[in-house]
Amino acid sequence: MPSREKAHQHMSQPSTRIAEKLDSWVIIQTSAESVPSPPSWFGEVVLLVSHLRQHGVLLKISEQVRFARRRFGRYEVIDFLAVLFGYAISGERTLEAFYERLQPFVVPFMALFGRDQLPARSTLSRFLAVLTEEPVEALRTLFLDDLLSRSLMNGSNEKQTGGITDRAGNAWVVFDLDGTRDAARQRALPQTEDLPPPSRRLDKVCAPGYTGRKHGQVVRTRTVVSQAHTFHWLGSFGNWGNGRYRVELRQGLSAITRYLTAHQFPQGRALLRLDGQYGTGAVLADLAGFAFVTRGKEYSVLDHPLVQARLHLPPDQYQQREDKPDGAQPLRLPGSTDRVRRRAGPRGRSSPSNQQEEKSCWRYTRGRRLRTLLH
Repeated sequence: MPSREKAHQHMSQPSTRIAEKLDSWVIIQTSAESVPSPPSWFGEVVLLVSHLRQHGVLLKISEQVRFARRRFGRYEVIDFLAVLFGYAISGERTLEAFYERLQPFVVPFMALFGRDQLPARSTLSRFLAVLTEEPVEALRTLFLDDLLSRSLMNGSNEKQTGGITDRAGNAWVVFDLDGTRDAARQRALPQTEDLPPPSRRLDKVCAPGYTGRKHGQVVRTRTVVSQAHTFHWLGSFGNWGNGRYRVELRQGLSAITRYLTAHQFPQGRALLRLDGQYGTGAVLADLAGFAFVTRGKEYSVLDHPLVQARLHLPPDQYQQREDKPDGAQPLRLPGSTDRVRRRAGPRGRSSPSNQQEEKSCWRYTRGRRLRTLLH
């Protein structure tokens, strides 16, 4: 026991000496002046802007993208793009919160883009309100040119475009063209004779449309064209309501054609995955020359000459399962349309046998959901 106590005293003496030295070295100073810390997303902005400057993208934007307007002040398009880049990367909920977080670091933030003054929020709002389609299309073309000018390469200098291979050994490149809808809620406004007509801010950017599972009165659609294997964005189009889906489809096909030409890939081996809103007969004319898969929106698509010509061809392959597992139930579909029509009739009192018949018919008609148009 004495030896343990001596060992303990011997180990505690150095720690006591170190604590005494730390107490003499640590000096705490306080000040009433606020010293804010940089935002957590500021480093990501630095990396992105450095990459754009290294490849000359910022210089091309300053020289090629122009938007002339009276009383525009000293600002250029690059000033507003700097705000939009930072706001998109920051993930702040509102533009006001982004400006408040950025305010102590305005000078270094704008210096990254080679500018010296941050546009005010009201100036940005006026710029976006009068922005025309020409500079937006110029920006879209510039970013697509930058994407196609630098392909992904590996150690053996082989292009990495990705793809899938079918049973015949043919390689396909898949492209996604899909529209995402965001719904906005609008509160009810009083409408009386002594009040002026209601005016809403979202009327210029949103319109009534299909909301899906989202709650709201008006929607805005953003259509994105991307390469499914490398996740390259080839284009993004935003419009009010359900969007101008046919115009956006033609623009997306133009971007896909440029991508295939740049990578020397035949158009016949490109597969498009389209949203259900493109499953109409009118859209098939715009997709001439492309293989695509979509969900049929209406049964009139089956009457299209291209679909009829394909349906009259013999099947490519037969699939048949000889042995069924134990307990497997066959899929039963309604044998006549009379039972389905009775299911859709007016509601009223019915006998238990009729209720059971309607319930079983409702279960069988779910098989109609298996009808999916694939082309």
